[in-house]
Amino acid sequence: SVVAVVFVAMMGAGVAEESGLMTALIHKLVEVSPRWMLSFIIIFVGVLSSVATDAGYLILIPLGAAAFLSVKRNPLVGVAAAYGGVSAIFAINILITPLDAMLTEVTNEAIALAGGEPITIVSNFYFQVVMSIVLSIIAALITDRIVEPRVGAYVPDPGDDAPAADVVLDKAAQSRGMRFAGLAALAVILLVTLLTIFPGAPLRHPETGGIIGATPFMDSLLFIIMLVFLLAGIGYGYGAGTFKGSNDVIRGVTKTFAGLAGLVFMLLMISQFIAYFNYSNLPSVIAVTLAGWLEQANIGAIPLLVGFILVIMVLDIIIPGSLPKWAIFAPIFVPLFIRLGTAPQTVLAAYRVGDSPMNVITPLMVYLPFIITVMQRYRKDSGIGTVIAMMLPYTAIIAVAWIILFILWYVLGIPLGPGYPPAI
Repeated sequence: SVVAVVFVAMMGAGVAEESGLMTALIHKLVEVSPRWMLSFIIIFVGVLSSVATDAGYLILIPLGAAAFLSVKRNPLVGVAAAYGGVSAIFAINILITPLDAMLTEVTNEAIALAGGEPITIVSNFYFQVVMSIVLSIIAALITDRIVEPRVGAYVPDPGDDAPAADVVLDKAAQSRGMRFAGLAALAVILLVTLLTIFPGAPLRHPETGGIIGATPFMDSLLFIIMLVFLLAGIGYGYGAGTFKGSNDVIRGVTKTFAGLAGLVFMLLMISQFIAYFNYSNLPSVIAVTLAGWLEQANIGAIPLLVGFILVIMVLDIIIPGSLPKWAIFAPIFVPLFIRLGTAPQTVLAAYRVGDSPMNVITPLMVYLPFIITVMQRYRKDSGIGTVIAMMLPYTAIIAVAWIILFILWYVLGIPLGPGYPPAI
């Protein structure tokens, strides 16, 4: 079922990316940014870019360098800001993303091992929205107050001209495409509103009439979001001229699906491991045994959750991928915490905290060679050490700040999403 969710989730984002809609949105947001807000905007756009897998890394990081250079700031700092937003604050967003659907599905499979109730895709939504904004502000302060003073002013290598921006967009075509994309997205939103707003509407609960909770609307949310991106991408493609016919749309879908081959193969291997693991009944034995020990130790939920976050941070150095790591460890940790009285949505929120900050300093990050290549355009002696040295402040400060904010959220009992309190 996780594989099915992956393909549905990525279909719309893939077409939007292939049409050029993601590129245009990123360019537009950076263009309208005032100089004093440039760091925050680039970082926040980086957080938003997790909607489309590659767009943040392949588009925003070079664009961040060019944007900083255009206002006479060091382009290496622009790379650091973009990389920090894209990767150090990766597992959250103000939008519902394909990753949310995948993580939720894996979590529900782990919840089933403990006989609990499944959660929905919005179980961490409030937490994600607030953390996306707060951590973007923190990362912008790190950029402006720590990283930029350390890196210093930009001095081009002797004999080198400053590189120009890689992508040149036709402004008229871009504007027309954005208009078409907006109309397409609006049409989907209007249709969903009509199917939801009136009493007895098809997307309401047939008995209670509710919209939030175990309702057709919530069950269809992933499909609705996919449809918004799919039709907006098609609209942009035809408006901007990047799509000439239906074959171009199909190419966008097939290209996205082809890019998922490695993930599907990895999930196949992981699924075999999990199937045998579950067949052996080890998850239940481990969870019950650890739960007994921890209950006797009487440590408390907060230290356990912080310990879990720190374990995930360490594991992230050797397994940077969010989904593979969660697919391996959810069957152990989710039933364990449920037996200790911690809600599964809280465990998932804690996983999001531990999953991201280390991404920017692990040498196993798949996009690291590309980032080094971008930096070498501006400073030829840039290497892995340069990247890690620049990104260490982001990892350290974001990790500490995020853990503190998570603890405060839990202690105050603020719902993590609509109908999802942090405690059972």
